[in-house]
Amino acid sequence: MAAYLQWRRFVFFDKELVKEPLGSDGAAPGAAPASGSAASKFLCLPPGITVCDSGRGSLVFGDMEGQIWFLPRSLQLTGFQAYKLRVTHLYQLKQHNILASVGEDEEGINPLVCPQVKIWNLEKRDGGNPLCTRIFPAIPGTEPTVVSCLTVHENLNFMAIGFTDGSVTLNKGDITRDRHSKTQILHKGNYPVTGLAFRQAGKTTHLFVVTTENVQSYIVSGKDYPRVELDTHGCGLHCSALSDPSQDLQFIVAGDECVYLYQPDERGPCFAFEGHKLIAHWFRGYLVIVSRDRKVSPKSEFTSRDSQSSDKQILNIYDLCNKFIAYSAVFEDIVDVLAEWGSLYVLTRDGRVHALQEKDTQTKLEMLFKKNLFEMAINLAKSQHLDSDGLAQIFMQYGDHLYSKGNHDGAVQQYIRTIGKLEPSYVIRKFLDAQRIHNLTAYLQTLHRQSLANADHTTLLLNCYTKLKDSSKLEEFIKTKSESEVHFDVETAIKVLRQAGYYSHALYLAENHAHHEWYLKIQLEDIKNYQEALQYIGKLPFEQAESNMKRYGKILMHHIPEQTTQLLKGLCTDYRPSLEGQGDRETPGCRASSEEFIPIFANNPRELKAFLEHMSEVQPDSPQGIYDTLLELRLQNWAHEKDPKVKEKLHAEAISLLKSGRFCDVFDKALVLCQMHDFQDGVLYLYEQGKLFQQIMHYHMQHEQYRQVIAVCERHGEQDPSLWEQALSYFARKEEDCKEYVAAVLKHIENKNLMPPLLVVQTLAHNSTATLSVIRDYLVQKLQKQSQQIAQDELRVRRYREETTRIRQEIQELKASPKIFQKTKCSICNSALELPSVHFLCGHSFHQHCFESYSESDADCPTCLPENRKVMDMIRAQEQKRDLHDQFQHQLKCSNDSFSVIADYFGRGVFNKLTLLTDPPTARLTPSLEAGLQRDLLIHSRRGT
Repeated sequence: MAAYLQWRRFVFFDKELVKEPLGSDGAAPGAAPASGSAASKFLCLPPGITVCDSGRGSLVFGDMEGQIWFLPRSLQLTGFQAYKLRVTHLYQLKQHNILASVGEDEEGINPLVCPQVKIWNLEKRDGGNPLCTRIFPAIPGTEPTVVSCLTVHENLNFMAIGFTDGSVTLNKGDITRDRHSKTQILHKGNYPVTGLAFRQAGKTTHLFVVTTENVQSYIVSGKDYPRVELDTHGCGLHCSALSDPSQDLQFIVAGDECVYLYQPDERGPCFAFEGHKLIAHWFRGYLVIVSRDRKVSPKSEFTSRDSQSSDKQILNIYDLCNKFIAYSAVFEDIVDVLAEWGSLYVLTRDGRVHALQEKDTQTKLEMLFKKNLFEMAINLAKSQHLDSDGLAQIFMQYGDHLYSKGNHDGAVQQYIRTIGKLEPSYVIRKFLDAQRIHNLTAYLQTLHRQSLANADHTTLLLNCYTKLKDSSKLEEFIKTKSESEVHFDVETAIKVLRQAGYYSHALYLAENHAHHEWYLKIQLEDIKNYQEALQYIGKLPFEQAESNMKRYGKILMHHIPEQTTQLLKGLCTDYRPSLEGQGDRETPGCRASSEEFIPIFANNPRELKAFLEHMSEVQPDSPQGIYDTLLELRLQNWAHEKDPKVKEKLHAEAISLLKSGRFCDVFDKALVLCQMHDFQDGVLYLYEQGKLFQQIMHYHMQHEQYRQVIAVCERHGEQDPSLWEQALSYFARKEEDCKEYVAAVLKHIENKNLMPPLLVVQTLAHNSTATLSVIRDYLVQKLQKQSQQIAQDELRVRRYREETTRIRQEIQELKASPKIFQKTKCSICNSALELPSVHFLCGHSFHQHCFESYSESDADCPTCLPENRKVMDMIRAQEQKRDLHDQFQHQLKCSNDSFSVIADYFGRGVFNKLTLLTDPPTARLTPSLEAGLQRDLLIHSRRGT
C-alpha cells in the first residue's frame, strides 16, 4: 500500500477558465484571454446540467429539460430535445459516432418505471437532429427501479445498465438495432450498482460490476457468463474507471480509504488516498480523483451529489507509475471531469468550464531538474516514452549532479546509462584521477560489454587492471567462453598485456583467438620458450605453420635444431596438425616447398644435410634446388675431408648423386659445382653425359694421359671423327717417343679414311722424333689403294665413252634416217594393231582407243612415261641441288671415295657454266642443245629397253 502523503506534489498542469469564442474564428479551449476591453467572456453552460460525457471531438451534456448539448472544439454550443422530461445518463463511444442515452420521456406516469434508452447516430440527421436508431425501455421487468450507471462496448455488441436495486442487464447483439439485440439480466444483488466497465482481452470480453459493497467481474463473450468475486469493498457513483494499457486496462475503484486496482480475476495494487471520493477518472496515464476532506455518512455515499453542501472539493491528478501528484487544486461544487482534445475539463455547478492543460515533457523535466529530482525525471521520461537521446541527456545531467556532490560511485552509474549516446571521452576525463580509477574501470567494463569500445578504451581498461593489480578482474575480462562474447579488440589487449609484463594473459588471448604471430612473438622474444613455440607451430593449420616457420625458422634452428629439422621434414612431406595426437591419417596431408626452407639451415650444415637427404629419399620429386644444394654440400664435405676412408665414401655419394639423373636440366650448374670443388671424376662424367668429347680429350691431354686419349677416341670416335685428327695433332707435337700411339691413330685414320695422306704427312712433319718408318706402311697401303681405284675409274670411263658414242649414233640416225614402225601388236592390250593406231619413236605402238584411255598427254608414251618421269625428277632434283656447297664440302671431307662425290655433283650440273645476259647468243643456245641431248639420250635408253 502506497501512502500518497509521501508523494511529491507538482504543478504539471495549467489551469484556466474556458472563454467564449472570439467572433466567427473561434478559439481552442484553454486559449489565453485577449487583452484590453475586447477580451472574451467566460463560457457558461446552460443551467440544469445533470450528466456529462465526452468523445468524438465534443463534450456532451444532458440537462433537466431533456435536452442534449454538444460543445465542439470551436466552442459553438448546439443541442436538441432528446427527452420530454430529463436526461439521466449519457455514454459517448470513442471509436464510433454513436451516443447512448437514458432519460424520462412519458409525462403523467411514474418516472421510476419508464426510463427509456435511446441510441443516437450522430453522423445522420433526422429533421436537423441526430438520427435515433433505437428506443427501448431501460427496465426489463415491471418492478420499479432507478438506472444508476450505463456502459457500452466499443464493438457495439454489448451494453450494460446498472440499477439501484443491485441488478445489471446485458444487451447483447447490435445495440443500434432491435432485431439483432437481446436483453437479459446478468446480475442481481442487494446493493446499488455504482459502476460498470467493459474490458477486452483478445477475444475475451469482461464486464466489471461494482456496487457500494463489492466488486466482481463477468465473462460476457461466452456462455453462462462466469462470475468472479474480486473484493468486498465498493465505491460510490462516478468513483470507478477503466485504466489505459499503460496500467494493463485495470479496473479502478476509488473508495474512501483506498483506491484499488483490479484485473478480471484478481485484485491488484492499492493506494491510500484519503478523503471522501466523489469522482474517479482516468486520463492519459493519470488517475484523476475529486474528493472532499469532510467525512460524510455512508448514506451520502451513493446519494446524488446534489444533496451535498457546496463544500470545497479537491481535484488531485496522480501519476501511479512514478508516484507523484501531477496537479492539485481546490474547486467549488464539481459536476464532472471530462477529457477531450488532450486536456481535462472540470465542470462546476455554476456552469463554468475549467481547462487543465498538461505541460509539455521538457517543461516538466526542467521543473524536476531545478529540484534535483533526477530519479523522478528519469521515471517520468520513460513513462512519457521519451527517446533514448532525451533519456541519455537526463542521465548525463544526473551524473554531473552526483559528480559535483562528490558521489562518484553514483555518478559513474548514471554515466554508464549514457553509453551509446554520450561521447565516452566526456566521462573518461572526469575519472582519470588515480583515486577514481575504480569508477573508470566500471565505466570501461560496461563500455566493452556493449561492444562500443575502441582500441584506446581497451588499452585504458587493461592499464586500469594492471595499475590496480586486479588479476581476477583481468582474467574475468579476457577469459570469455566464446568468440561472440568478446567485447574488445583482441590485438590491442595483447599489446597492452605484453607491454605490462602480463605474458601469460597475453598468451592466453593470442592462443584462444588465433593470433598466432603474437603468440610466437611473446614465446620467442619475451619468454624465450622455444620448445613451446615449436610445438605451437606444429598444431597450426598448414598455411599458418608454413608462414610462421619461414618467419621464425632461423631462430628455432639456432636454439633447437634437431626438433626444428623434424618439424620441417614433416611440413615438407605429409603435414598434419598435431592436435592432441589426433588427426585423420587416411586423408592425404599437405606439403610445403622444401626448397624455400633451405636458407633456414644457413649455419647448420649437419641438419641441412639430414633434411636434404630425407627429402631426396622420401620425396624423389622434390624441387631441383634440393638436389643442387645436396650436391654442393656433399662436394664441400668431400673437399674438406682429410680421412681417406671418409673421403672415399663422400666421393661415392657425390658420384651416386650425379648419376641419379637429377641434373639433366641443370647440367651447367652441376658442372660448375664440380669444377669449383675440383671434383674431376664428376667433371669427366658430366662431360661424357653432355657429349663434350672435345673437353674430355682436352682434359686427358692436359694431364698427358696418352692411353686415355686413345681410349676416348676409340669410345667416341664414331660420334666425333675429328677426335682422331686431334689425337694425331697432339701426338705430333710431342717431342718424346710416341710411335706406338701415332701408329694406333694412323691405323684408325686409314681404316676410316679420315684424313688425306698429304695432311697426315704435314701433321707429322712437326714432330722431330717421328721418322718415315712411322708412316711408311700407312703411305704404302694408301698408294696401293689409290692405284687400284685409278685403274677401276679408267675402266669405267672407257666404258661410259663407248656407250656415249653408241647413243650419239642412234640419235643421229633418228634425226637423219626414216623410222620404220613394224609393231603388229598394241603395247597395252597386246592385240593385233588396227587402224587408227598411234606410234612413238621409242618403238611402242597403240590402238588409238587404248592410247586415249591410258595416256596422260598426247606427247608422251604411256609405257615409257613412268621411267621418263623418274629420270626427269632426278634431273630436276640435280638442278635444285646445284647450290648445296656446304653439303658438297661435308660429303667430300667425310667420304672414303672423294672422286665419286665430285663425279656425282658434276653429273648434277653443279660445275656447269652459268648463262649470263651478257653472253653471246651462241652461248645462250648451249643449254638448250644440252637439254635436247639429254632428251635424246632418254628416248634412246627407252628404246634399248
